[in-house]
Amino acid sequence: KASNAPAIKLAPIITCLANDARFSVEVVLTGQHREMVAEIIGPLGIRPSTDLSIMRPGQSLTDILVAVLGRLDQTYQQTSPDVVLVQGDTSTAFAAALAAFHRRIAVAHVEAGLRSFDRWNPFPEEANRRMISALAELHFAPTAQAARQLRAEGASAESLFITGNTVI
Repeated sequence: KASNAPAIKLAPIITCLANDARFSVEVVLTGQHREMVAEIIGPLGIRPSTDLSIMRPGQSLTDILVAVLGRLDQTYQQTSPDVVLVQGDTSTAFAAALAAFHRRIAVAHVEAGLRSFDRWNPFPEEANRRMISALAELHFAPTAQAARQLRAEGASAESLFITGNTVI
């Protein structure tokens, strides 16, 4: 199912950080749902720094994961970010977090701590959520319940921030 939710949810954060002189922001797109993402970020003046263009006909989730891991590893090597910000629970968000972790780059997770407590539903999102949480140094939880769940899983209080819905 196609979604532009990550673009909608990250656009306000990207805009805020890009307008703050303390930050240098690099926006990386995977190439998934290209037209839908362009509809969101284009009018806001957000210009991707990198487009991984990983999409191919008939790809499996594993194919996508491997493609994103490889391309992001190269991107991180070239750009040396201090922090990688990932949103949500997609396989590409997990790949971005894992590639950053492998390079010892801090991972910040937007929409952290959401749980269904059934690793098969939604699939593969529930597993991705848990794996990203294990890799993240900063957890931006949308609700107090999500923050409590992360604490129960061992996240430190100092790493947790209750942000609410980033679109609002």
